[in-house]
This record gives sequence, C-alpha cells and structure tokens, in this order.
Amino acid sequence: MTECVLLFAGQGAQKVGMGKDLIEASPKAKALFEKADEVLGRDLSKIVFEGPEEELTKTANCQPALFVHGLAMWEILQEQVPGLKAVAAAGLSLGEMTAHTAAGSFSFEEGLRVVAQRGQLMDEACAETAGAMAAMVGGNEESVRELAEESGVDVANLNAPGQIVLSGTIEGIDKAVAAAKSKKIKLAKKLKVAGAYHSRLMAGAQEKLGPVLAGADIKEPSIPVISNLLAKPVATPEEIRDSLQRQVTGSVRWVESIQLLRQQGNQLFIELGPGKVLAGLVSRIDKEATVLTAGDWDSLASVIKDLK
Repeated sequence: MTECVLLFAGQGAQKVGMGKDLIEASPKAKALFEKADEVLGRDLSKIVFEGPEEELTKTANCQPALFVHGLAMWEILQEQVPGLKAVAAAGLSLGEMTAHTAAGSFSFEEGLRVVAQRGQLMDEACAETAGAMAAMVGGNEESVRELAEESGVDVANLNAPGQIVLSGTIEGIDKAVAAAKSKKIKLAKKLKVAGAYHSRLMAGAQEKLGPVLAGADIKEPSIPVISNLLAKPVATPEEIRDSLQRQVTGSVRWVESIQLLRQQGNQLFIELGPGKVLAGLVSRIDKEATVLTAGDWDSLASVIKDLK
C-alpha cells in the first residue's frame, strides 16, 4: 500500500485540449466528462477540448473544467494503481472543491453544480468591479503585508516562500507594484486575470455563494481535506460550508497548508491537473517532499509506472 496526498490545481492552470487524451484512453474519464455536460446542461467538454482559449479562460468555464479534469485523473489513477491510498487532500483555491469531492464531501454532481455557480458568481463580481492582481517575488511576508496595507489591497495567496500575490483595485495594485522596490521586493509583476480574486472585491460573490452552499448536500470527508483559508483540516458540513464561502475573499495559505501536511509525516504528494504549478510550490516550501505530477495521459502513465 502506497500512501499519498492528493493536490488539485487552481484557476489559471487550464489549457485548451486538456483531458482529450484521457477520454480517448479511459472509458471512466469519458463517462465523467459526459456526465458533466449532462449535469450542466451545456457542452462544457467542447470548450475544454476545442476552445477557443478566451472562452475556456472565463471563470464560469475554467473552474468546472479543472474540477472535472482533476477528478478524471483521480478516477484513472485509482483504477490503474489499486494499492494507492490517499490519506489527505488539498487544492489551490478552486482546487479545494475538487479535493473535497475526491474525499467524498460532495458527490460529483453536487460538487460540479456548486463549482459552476461559484465560477459564475465570481465572473459577475469581476464584471462589477475593476480589479487586478500582482505577484510579489523575493520579498518577506511582513514587507509584503505592509505594502498591501499602504496600497489598500489584500494578500490573496501565500504560495511559497518569497512568492505572495496581492489582489484589489487596479489603482491599488498599480500603487503596490510601483512601491515594491522600496520594500526590498525583487520583482512585482501584474498578472493576466479577469479580476481581483481572494480580495474584498469578491464580497458580492462570497455573499451569494452562501445560499448555494447552504442548499448543497455535504458529508464528512473520508480523508482529511485541508482548508487553505484556515491551513487546517475541516470535517463537519458546517465547517466545510463556512470555510468554502469565506475562502472567496480570504487569503490562500498554501505554505502553511503544505507545512502542516509535511509535519504530519506525509512524504508523497500527487498533483492532479494541467501544468506543474503545485509541484513547483511544494518543492519551494519543502525540498524533502516528493511530488509526482499528472497533467495529461503521458505524465499520468509515468506516475502510474512510478507507483507500481
């Protein structure tokens, strides 16, 4: 029996064509994408497999797309490596919903419905507010927090040591970028995003997500799922609802989440999603951790081979 922690990708990892090779190789993956189209009442698969990119990039599309893709990966992995046992799960922002569904907090259908509504509400909040985000690289946390306060913006993501993302109004983010050097931050770079995720500008989406989560059927997860808002596991349906709602405007505490998992003795992490963003972050947080990445059929086959 091989024990692992499952990691699921967040918004921004999506790319046109992801999952197409999975459905060609796996009936289970094909069935999952077909089920998603049926639940949503629209052809999400077509957007995922064919694009155009600007359509897939919309929050209302990329969030459910990454959710389905991550779970399709997990379905195949379980089928191919029966001796693999997930002992915990975590996800970056949206990826936390995927982690909860993999752990059984939500059924696939229920999780997908919540994710689709979450994406739609965040799209609406982006349209209603003029927001931006910027990565601060090479500064210490205290200096970046000072900069955020002085610029009137929020700390959105604590991704890795020396990599913190700020989020807020365009004016505030521009001010933070301009003042970054004075705080001894090596690089301040605006990100290509539709709005100010994980900031007070998402308050409207957070408020409207409350009734969606209240109406969702949520069970206790079968394995610990780390809330990246709290950097600790949440288990009861009430805790899960509260943390997922507050996460929309709260900071993603990824560094502390990974540190907690490592302190608990977890060694092997498997990233399920396009790209290798989470693997890179985990390696920067703890060089001793082992991270395998499955983003497409070829890399998944490689992971399966490593685990067998």
